Amino acid sequence: MGKPSRIVCMLGPTGTGKTAAAIAVSKRMKASVINFDSRQVYRDFPIITAQPDADEQAACPHLLYGFLPTEEKMTAARFIDFATEKIEEVLAEGRLPILVGGTGLYLRSLLSGIAPIPEIPAEIREKVLARVKVEGPQKLHAELVETDPDYAAKIHPNDTQRNARAAEVFLATGRNMTWWHTKSEHTPAPYDALRIGMQIALDELEPHLARRIGVMLELGALEEAKAAYEKCSDPEAPGWTGIGCAELLAFLRNEISLDEARRLWVKNTRAYAKRQITWFRKEADIQWFSPGENEAVADSVQAWLAQN
Repeated sequence: MGKPSRIVCMLGPTGTGKTAAAIAVSKRMKASVINFDSRQVYRDFPIITAQPDADEQAACPHLLYGFLPTEEKMTAARFIDFATEKIEEVLAEGRLPILVGGTGLYLRSLLSGIAPIPEIPAEIREKVLARVKVEGPQKLHAELVETDPDYAAKIHPNDTQRNARAAEVFLATGRNMTWWHTKSEHTPAPYDALRIGMQIALDELEPHLARRIGVMLELGALEEAKAAYEKCSDPEAPGWTGIGCAELLAFLRNEISLDEARRLWVKNTRAYAKRQITWFRKEADIQWFSPGENEAVADSVQAWLAQN
């Protein structure tokens, strides 16, 4: 039996220069970038979700960015199917797959195997969704704090999709998400993965995130949201649940002012970055670098690939 195929995983919180590091690697060897960020899959939000720009995408092939319509749901299981297909295509081309993103669950599900959660009966799913519409995701999150505090700490109280998913799984199986992710039998992907992490103190990252959001607004984030709203005005659509999208949607629906939307966008992005930092600190076998150490990252990847 041959050795498992090698892939590189570029991970870390939002706004830490993961794409730049991946492109630095691609300048040394034939490589393709594969997205594993749950928000950057959405077609209508390239600015708001900070998808690689035209120059970055021209540097090397970029896959799984901006292909999903706002009304479609992305899950860890769907991601594994998409990512595995793209990894195999990239390997067949003789290129190095570099997975880039910040959705830790997606990466863990790919590398360690996804929890074999059974299909949820339609009546349970409908019951949970009906509760969300009446009570809001915050009520489900408060219950999740009691039944699964570890998982509750990883998701925002306003995240309709994940709070509903956690509720329906617990209701249908009697097991919480943490049990399914850590105790059930998993089938890992057949890859030898080098994990490269970009890390920075949250206090240092916060002002950068605020500036980044300001740049997004200057580049047309609000206009992007308006165009998306004309195509899909359902506030429950999965694409609208992302940070930035949700706050601008609230402004477009005359629920808050634009200043408040921007303030909440910065606040919620910081909170998300904090959750990402906490998640990745618990992961094993990560080589950590600071933002901007792109040549050192490329050196590390070359050295790893040179090993027998």
